[in-house]
Amino acid sequence: MSEPLRAAELPAARVLVSSPRSSVGEVRAALTDRETGSHNDVVVVDEDDRVVGLLDLRRLLAAPDDALVSEVMNEDPPLALSDGDPNIAAHLMVERGDPSVIIADASGRFHGLVPPQAMISILLREHDEDLARVGGYVAGADRARGAAREPIARRLIHRLPWLVLGLLGAMLSAVIVSAFEDRLAENLLVALFVPAVVYMADAVGTQTEALLIRAMASGVTVRSMVARELGTGAIVGVVVGVSFALFALLGWGDGRLAVAVGVALFASCSFAVILAMVFPALLDRLGQDPAFGSGPLATVAQDLLSILVYFGVVVLVGA
Repeated sequence: MSEPLRAAELPAARVLVSSPRSSVGEVRAALTDRETGSHNDVVVVDEDDRVVGLLDLRRLLAAPDDALVSEVMNEDPPLALSDGDPNIAAHLMVERGDPSVIIADASGRFHGLVPPQAMISILLREHDEDLARVGGYVAGADRARGAAREPIARRLIHRLPWLVLGLLGAMLSAVIVSAFEDRLAENLLVALFVPAVVYMADAVGTQTEALLIRAMASGVTVRSMVARELGTGAIVGVVVGVSFALFALLGWGDGRLAVAVGVALFASCSFAVILAMVFPALLDRLGQDPAFGSGPLATVAQDLLSILVYFGVVVLVGA
């Protein structure tokens, strides 16, 4: 399995470095006199070698000779941290529409400039690994191929422990439902909506889990997704809850049960989003493969919580 690259290891072009106090004419003359690996950009640094701007060839050719570099440079150049993920540098280049990305350390000191040609070679290397992560967030393409080709015994070793946990969860769910046997005997309609509550929570959680896995593969942090996913889960919960409550009310005419189903769906969908974010991130931090563990763990946790929430609400509203 290939070791992950840092942005500092990206192939950097030889590039002209200029002071912001230099004139455009001096920079043009320097480009003519010196052999550089990239004539597309001039990196502008201060006395401490910290990046303060980037001057591209178009601005350089359009500006008068006596103009200062500081007057025509881009004061907000695309910067990637030298110890960061090269995928982030690639995304930065595409999103900003810039022809190059500057590599700098945490203090802003210039390390190199990555032109598009060099980035393409890195993206080719990262391509297989990204596809593997999208499919199951394994550590790399070699590991993905190994998991696909391993013999039956190894497959069972990797999968059965997680499925046993799921089986124990299913047993526990049966115990939880049996605790509400009297309530079910009083109103058999309560049992009709258990599959709906459980399924919708699983469906919402599965969507969040798939999105999270793809985001992690692209270098996006879980923390940056939390607020938007929680908001999305809450809105989805409201839509699903209200829709199903109306369906229950029109179909069976039991107002209290309709309220219980609607509230339970809202709560279970919201909780499912949280669990779907927690388990993949936790397993990855522990060095486990979320492809095997996060699905069964999140599913059983969502099912148990959905059943508890549903029956709890049923008892609370007296359905």
